[in-house]
Amino acid sequence: VATYNVNSVRARLPVLLPWLERVRPHIVCLQETKVQDPSFPAEAFRELGYHAVFRGAKAYNGVAILSTSKPTRVAFGFDDGGPADEARLAAASIHGLRVVNTYVPQGRSVDDPMFRYKIEWLGRLRTLFDRTSAPTDPILWVGDFNVAPEAIDVHDPKRLLGHVCFHPEAHRALAEVRAWGFDDVFRRHVPDPNQYTFFDYRVRDAVARNVGWRVDHIWATEPLAARSTAAWIDL
Repeated sequence: VATYNVNSVRARLPVLLPWLERVRPHIVCLQETKVQDPSFPAEAFRELGYHAVFRGAKAYNGVAILSTSKPTRVAFGFDDGGPADEARLAAASIHGLRVVNTYVPQGRSVDDPMFRYKIEWLGRLRTLFDRTSAPTDPILWVGDFNVAPEAIDVHDPKRLLGHVCFHPEAHRALAEVRAWGFDDVFRRHVPDPNQYTFFDYRVRDAVARNVGWRVDHIWATEPLAARSTAAWIDL
């Protein structure tokens, strides 16, 4: 299982398609696809043997799940009476697992309404799990959470504390979802520092200097996490 914020799926095809051919993951969750559904490049993935379910919007948000077996029970967004936000949440049953792919709102700035929406969004997700599943089920929660959970997950925790992706309120909201019954699969296998999934292009030589954040995650319910054997960041 893999997760990747592609920041435009069509722009990343020259990277994504060769990687799929080489690595052949069974399930791939994509975020920030930035494409309307009629223009999603499903055929390119189909030629490599992948089914694709997706929901997007023009130049904004968008989620997709690729899988080597046909997904069932496909669903998008919330159904709780609030904003559905379908281009941020996709779920499907694949290979006996329930896969929930999320592109959690970033929040912009602490004083922006989108930060409050981010906190509420995570609360709605916790309610969704409460209503539809049990912690004993084999569930994967995957995607760009836009939260670095711990100090070890950012390159400069003292300076960055208070950022919308490393803020006490965001930490509490994420912890509430985790407390439902999820385990951080990466940290189960890799306790080491300096492990990052996101590098800001505006920071000079960020990748080479390893100036990053770990905001992209694969979390699993405990019975499923216990069956995992490895996890890594593929740069």
